[in-house]
Amino acid sequence: MINETALLESRTLRSGVLERTDVLDRVKALSLLPDGMHVTTAMVAAYFEVTVKTLESSVEDHREELLASGYQVLTGTRLALLKRASGIQSRSRSLALYSRRAVLNIAMLLRDSEVARQVRVYLLDMEYVARAQPVDNPAPTDTSAQDARIDQRITHILGRTVVPMFNALIATSGEHRHELIELRRDIENVERKLCWHHKRLATLEGDTPADDVRAKLKAMTWQAFEHHVADLLRRDGCVDVVVRQARTDRGIDITGRTADGRTVAVQCKNRSGHSTVPSADMQKFAGAARAIDHVDVALFVATCNFSHESEAVAKLSGVVTVNREELEAWSAGVLLKALQ
Repeated sequence: MINETALLESRTLRSGVLERTDVLDRVKALSLLPDGMHVTTAMVAAYFEVTVKTLESSVEDHREELLASGYQVLTGTRLALLKRASGIQSRSRSLALYSRRAVLNIAMLLRDSEVARQVRVYLLDMEYVARAQPVDNPAPTDTSAQDARIDQRITHILGRTVVPMFNALIATSGEHRHELIELRRDIENVERKLCWHHKRLATLEGDTPADDVRAKLKAMTWQAFEHHVADLLRRDGCVDVVVRQARTDRGIDITGRTADGRTVAVQCKNRSGHSTVPSADMQKFAGAARAIDHVDVALFVATCNFSHESEAVAKLSGVVTVNREELEAWSAGVLLKALQ
């Protein structure tokens, strides 16, 4: 039976299982570009929960192998056609794309990624079951006809009962593994929120100094605040994040894309904590984000709270509001649900 170490070391073994790309979705949902065939470097890194630098280093070490499995770098006319067809907004002159086979290939190269390890384990389980499938062999000439019939009956029973049972168990194991991964993420986010609220309560009770996050946000200029929000977007997996910092932005300060390809537009308001965001500001942003740019995720992030009227406008137009308390929690490490 092929083991994990052999798979990591042997290109020949890896090439023999590249068609089993269905294991990727059994371990974790793999988001594709609008063409339904490819993913970008940032999307692959997000899938395996590694840095882009780690992924690019692996690509550099095994470029020839990955090119054979569907990895490619688009430039010039091909890149322009892809941008036009998929709506990708990037000023880069080149774009690396991975097919599903190339992503599976990466899973067999990344030693330190827990997601990649789970893909390898599931892949090896499936390979073992495939090798254990019964095959038709001619009955030996030195056995009796009765023995041959018994062998055939055993083979039939194994093929109809035991092997399908193992297949079902392995498939169920993969589904449960995916659920456990999602559950682990939810628990980690709850832990962050509990730590954040515990810290806030301790601050209110006077057991700790004034909250560092709130103090840092309060000291930011509007330019620094927009860059801070852009960094939070990148931390939560967004790519192509651009801070406009122009007064003719129609209410949109930051643009980008989530890890699964959804477009994002953000309006930032750095105001005193006693102020509220009026409905006029919300209407302007909602019109720009929804009616003009047609973005998928519209975020209005403020260092204060929102008026009742602006909250109502946001709800009607599908704008996600992030008020002072939510911003402080986001800055402290809590993931923003709208980006997941």
